[in-house]
Amino acid sequence: MKVECKCHGVSGSCEVHTCWKVMPPFRKVGNILREKSEGATEVHPKWVSSHKLLVPKSSRFKPYTAHDLVYLLASPDLCDRDPRRGAFGTSGHQCNQPSPATDGRELLCCGRGFRTAQAEVVERCSCELRWCCSVKCRHLVEVHSCH
Repeated sequence: MKVECKCHGVSGSCEVHTCWKVMPPFRKVGNILREKSEGATEVHPKWVSSHKLLVPKSSRFKPYTAHDLVYLLASPDLCDRDPRRGAFGTSGHQCNQPSPATDGRELLCCGRGFRTAQAEVVERCSCELRWCCSVKCRHLVEVHSCH
């Protein structure tokens, strides 16, 4: 949160200050959370003289601070189907074949590869008039889906 203030008064004399807290832009919050989650530390509870502490699960993990994210259980592998844990897998999902982002074949298909098929798409553009009475707005596109 950031504090923003505004001056009020006759001719900008700033007799009264009004201040409030504002959230940073949504994208900035998302980027900070992504960075924190990538550096999160797995911990387990440990009792020390009647106090429950969270200690890193491995001595190889960095000690965490009050500003770090910690977790008790690892997230399920979203690549593989495991309905019991709420993971439905990525098999069959459409991927954006050339994309290096999370919708691309490398990340979304989890290295399992993809298949390519032709699909007919109906759109409102690229229409062609057929002689007497019909307009064709369909064309073929390549669709990529994860194995």
